[in-house]
Amino acid sequence: MPHTHESHHDEPHVCCGPGYASPEAAMEAERETLLYVIGLYVGTGVEAPDYLATVDVDPASPTYGEVIHRTPMPNRGDELHHFGWNACSSCYDDDSKARRFLVVPGNRSSRIHILDTEDERAPTLHKVIEPEEVKAKTDLSAPHTVHCLADGTVMLSMLGDAAGNGPGGFLLLDENFDVAGRWEEGLDGMDYNYDFWYQPRHNVMVSSEWGAPKTYYPGFDFDDVDAGKYGQQLHFWDWEERQIAQSFDLGAEGLIPLEVRFHHDPDSTHGFVGTALSSTVFHWHKPNGAWTVEKVIDTPSVELEGWPMPVPSLITDILISMDDQYLYFSNWLHGDVRQYDISDPSNPKITGQVWIGGLLGKGQPVQGRTIAGGPQMLQLSLDGERLYVTTSLYSTWDDQFYPELAERGSCLLQIDCDTEHGGMALNEDFLVDFGEEPAGPARAHEMRYPGGDCTSDIWV
Repeated sequence: MPHTHESHHDEPHVCCGPGYASPEAAMEAERETLLYVIGLYVGTGVEAPDYLATVDVDPASPTYGEVIHRTPMPNRGDELHHFGWNACSSCYDDDSKARRFLVVPGNRSSRIHILDTEDERAPTLHKVIEPEEVKAKTDLSAPHTVHCLADGTVMLSMLGDAAGNGPGGFLLLDENFDVAGRWEEGLDGMDYNYDFWYQPRHNVMVSSEWGAPKTYYPGFDFDDVDAGKYGQQLHFWDWEERQIAQSFDLGAEGLIPLEVRFHHDPDSTHGFVGTALSSTVFHWHKPNGAWTVEKVIDTPSVELEGWPMPVPSLITDILISMDDQYLYFSNWLHGDVRQYDISDPSNPKITGQVWIGGLLGKGQPVQGRTIAGGPQMLQLSLDGERLYVTTSLYSTWDDQFYPELAERGSCLLQIDCDTEHGGMALNEDFLVDFGEEPAGPARAHEMRYPGGDCTSDIWV
């Protein structure tokens, strides 16, 4: 059974369920020593399945900064993307549950893999749910975000119907990882689907919109934006009724809203969403009994030789530190990661910036390795001091904007974060080069810790 960093002796309510009693308890947990990272071969020319890499991130270990295990999927072409746990801090009060199984879907194949992490250093394949079953039972495809619910079921956002058209929906797996059906009671008002975050204390779930699988699978076409084939809405769901209660059209300033992040404090109504194409950040909260949304950060596009239009920064991932003080986001095309103080959520203040790869040429080599791609997926340590970064977005989009990723592979890097005064610095001693993988160069994507992290755990 994996350890759950149980350091709750100072907590008034001691429990042996998964996760942590509170965000404060999570911040006091042991330092992460392992990191699970998606490794992809889709679009690289390497005829091998995608896999889950276990990376040693313990500085005291002789294998620090190395991939120490690979768990391959049974099929090729899955496009593993985002993944999550069977249980997190939302299940903390239930000592019958354990954070043991990873739910690892293939966005392109619609195949859902269940991995057993009883041996944390060497996860094994536990079960595979084939796409035919997913489509037959739910008429859904293209799984994306995975969150466990407090009742032990697992919910996945699905970006398409069985044929790859929008708007998709939400799929439920029971505790045996059998398809239990769909979560939502209706999809009125939703054009597309992408990410979601729920908070039962406010009877709300927030979801965002990317596009239909048929649209984004082949790559990005600017004409699809003009044709309305990409999303620009943020949806606030009635959690109990499982229906959309209110939608916000973010307009031209909010094209392709992707990751949604609530404050970790379950009493807070504050949250943020980053929009990719418009390169803006919106803040939501509920000040007077009604949800409101406002733009709080705008990243200007940059003129670049050879481009027919100014290049957007393309905000592709965003997260909030466990103490709700700092917001981080990645600008995949420009090549920078930013840190903002969000003590006043309506007025974020930039406090740090690091350049990694990117189209603007500002990123520097690390250990002599020129970084292909730009900063993309982010994962922050529970204490807020270490930010891990990978550089691949999606296979076909990589091939368009950073074709060198297919031949050179992507990287996993680490940024040191000043949690007292703000500020960031690239850790030059840490580099995991996925271009040197045994089967050939791979793309590295989302990351998780065995003990939970800033984008997996929800407190209820």
